[in-house]
Amino acid sequence: MVVKHSVFIISLFIPLFGCFEYNPNEIILDDDEKNLTIKHLQKIATQNPSDTISIAFMGDSQRWYDETEDFVGHVNQNFDFDFVLHGGDISDFGLVKEFQWVNEILSDLKAPYLTAVGNHDLLANGKKIYNEMFGEYNYVFEYGDFRFIVIDTNSREYAFSGRVPDLDWLQRMLNENAANKKVIVVSHVPPWDGDFDSNLENDYVTMLADDPNVILSLHAHSHNFLDREFYNDGTRYFVTTSMGDEGYAMIKLWSDGMEIEQISYDD
Repeated sequence: MVVKHSVFIISLFIPLFGCFEYNPNEIILDDDEKNLTIKHLQKIATQNPSDTISIAFMGDSQRWYDETEDFVGHVNQNFDFDFVLHGGDISDFGLVKEFQWVNEILSDLKAPYLTAVGNHDLLANGKKIYNEMFGEYNYVFEYGDFRFIVIDTNSREYAFSGRVPDLDWLQRMLNENAANKKVIVVSHVPPWDGDFDSNLENDYVTMLADDPNVILSLHAHSHNFLDREFYNDGTRYFVTTSMGDEGYAMIKLWSDGMEIEQISYDD
């Protein structure tokens, strides 16, 4: 009788425990956490750009939540940016909570923010999470006299398949610039990095160098600042540092020039 009673008790508790199971890869997003790229682009479209536009370019927030909060506070208190660009690695392990925590922090920015997808954002269930929370990995938008091309360059996460970055798409986006706006290309991994497909590196940099409208290629990933004409071909490459280093860049653009300032907010 005792044994039968014990079995009965266990059978009662099995479904109860099942109600409290949690899968960290489960994607449950609120409506205000979905399609953020489109929503933020709609906000940007309502703004009237001045002759000089200002952008905060940051990257690699990953697990540096306190430092990212400090970044938001520094930006809000000291500058009036048109928008903020996150250069990728929003998350560290591609978990939904990581994306949600960073979005919650960046939602306090006074300016809209846009993102490039990072290699860490594609780990675990990150590909699907990024797609649902933000949208496409490759997209284009225009603001004032400038055309921004955001592209996935995380070749290693696709086993160096030869398809990432999508150079055919990039060439089309460069060609579809009837107004000859100045072009800024934004991605996470810079073309000289080991996580970029070396078989595509030459075609990528040549494509940018051969287009007279391309003035800047922006990246993150390296957790250090870099600012130079890396290939001596006329294209300026700029890499921002990580939130862990408590730094970001202020980029100012106008019709015939630009200025990039490296900013530290370490108190």
